[in-house]
Amino acid sequence: MARAGLDAAVVVAAGAALADEIGADAMTMGQLAQRLGVRTPSLYKHVAGQQELRREIAVLVSNEVADLVGTAIRGRSGRDALAAGMRSYRDYVVAHSGRWATTTAVRLQGPDDPMAAAVTRQLDSFAALLSGYAVPEDQMVHAMRTVRSLFHGFASIQAAHGFQLDVDVDESFEWLIEITDRGLRAMT
Repeated sequence: MARAGLDAAVVVAAGAALADEIGADAMTMGQLAQRLGVRTPSLYKHVAGQQELRREIAVLVSNEVADLVGTAIRGRSGRDALAAGMRSYRDYVVAHSGRWATTTAVRLQGPDDPMAAAVTRQLDSFAALLSGYAVPEDQMVHAMRTVRSLFHGFASIQAAHGFQLDVDVDESFEWLIEITDRGLRAMT
């Protein structure tokens, strides 16, 4: 019998928290079971294994990012929306780098895949962020990929402590916002 209160959502949330603490690659089902106060086989009633756990954490992350970016840009447009969206994205990745690491290698498994819905929500947030720029419809995918790559790259490098020079990272981030804004305005 499963422990009362333990369900897939609880297991995934605990896995995400553990990934943030020790890293997604270091996380094991045994460690997660210990964290939850159950035996490892009990977890398999809620997730099929390590790979599914990572996938479900990636779905959680994608939905959290979609919500954060969407909330940050609400009522804003142009550079203001870009800056707010980029800051919320960066803050999330830096604060949750362990769980964030689960998102980079997830492949969609069809239209009914929960990851497909989460990615669509995230892309909708990016499209809303870009709506303040006159990006032509046939160029929107390129613009979203560019902005997402910029967000992801900067935040991932910062989360991995890759900015070692004694120069303010926040100032560099403001440069990124300015360059991205100018580039988007120049392209439209």
